[in-house]
Amino acid sequence: MELLLPPHQGVELSVVDMHTGGEPLRIIVAGYPEVRGDSVLSKRSELPEADLGVLFMHNEGYSTMCGHAVIALGRFAVDYKLVKEPQSPETQVNIHCPCGLVKAFVEYSAGKTGAVRFLSVPAFAFATDVMVKVEGFGEVMVDISYGGAFYAFVEAQRFGLDVKQSRTRDLVDAATAVTRAVKSQVKLHHPISDDLAFLYGTILTDGLDKFSPEPTANICVFAEAQVDRSPTGSGVTARVALQYHKGLIQLNQTRTFQSGATGSQFTGKAVEETTCGDFRAVVVEVAGRAFYTGVSRFVQEPEDKLAQGFLLQ
Repeated sequence: MELLLPPHQGVELSVVDMHTGGEPLRIIVAGYPEVRGDSVLSKRSELPEADLGVLFMHNEGYSTMCGHAVIALGRFAVDYKLVKEPQSPETQVNIHCPCGLVKAFVEYSAGKTGAVRFLSVPAFAFATDVMVKVEGFGEVMVDISYGGAFYAFVEAQRFGLDVKQSRTRDLVDAATAVTRAVKSQVKLHHPISDDLAFLYGTILTDGLDKFSPEPTANICVFAEAQVDRSPTGSGVTARVALQYHKGLIQLNQTRTFQSGATGSQFTGKAVEETTCGDFRAVVVEVAGRAFYTGVSRFVQEPEDKLAQGFLLQ
């Protein structure tokens, strides 16, 4: 029996649910309020090249880049015919993200979509070996890198933790403390826009940054202490840029990055040297797989005083 919504005067939201490496994504395809404003980021010159534009939402607001979402959106765009006739073996999907134009390439064969890779905006190491005072942990040395968003990087071992074995709560507490310390003690800047110059989160690593065929694990804590179940697409981008800056990997050396939370994997490699203002930068290719999990319709009725939602801290 098909279930239909009863008559109502509310607003309907139609969504498609997916996940990439265990990290969920809800794509709003209809019902989202009209987006207004002429911010600098919304007027970027790459916009006419894009097949679609996107805003990324999370539990704290909006982010400038989301790699796991780009992987899912690439597949979604081809399957839902948001791009021209698909091409084999790959179909290109240009996605206008708040950080700039990101080019995704979707495997396509016999009418079916598969894995997705994307080329990042210029990614760069912002600062290395920065000492910050972290509440509860004393002085901690961190690296800061940009991959469409800024992240602080530190080895989990510094806190006596393991990204695969330690309790998630302990990892979140350590990463959140680092994020707060960096935000209060380090001033970030981005050559393109001040709107990009904020710390999105902290990534705890297993410390295996030197090139190896074996996977290296990390866990990302971003926004309001939210844990990424995937290896984090923009985080992988930033980590590859950092490894390249330190001479730990070379161009076109593919590394495998594993989520400490789910064990899911992305690959990443620096494919081209470039610049971003005065920063030496690289274009990073990140690849992974996304899967569909559902299609839904939601309703917001005008009499519902909780229709806008609420957070439990």
